[in-house]
Amino acid sequence: MKVLVVGGGGREHALVWKIAQSKRVSKLYCAPGNAGISRQATIVPIPAHDVKG
Repeated sequence: MKVLVVGGGGREHALVWKIAQSKRVSKLYCAPGNAGISRQATIVPIPAHDVKG
C-alpha cells in the first residue's frame, strides 16, 4: 500500500520511521517532510496547510 504522512516534525518522523518497517507498505511519502524523513520517505513539496490542492 502507498502511505502519505502529512507534517514535518518529530512526531511525523517517528511515524515514518515505524511505517517504513512494514512489509505491507510499497511506497511512503511525506509532505512537506524534512531532511531526516527523506531517508525513509519520498518528500512531496506540498505545504501541510494546503487542503485545496
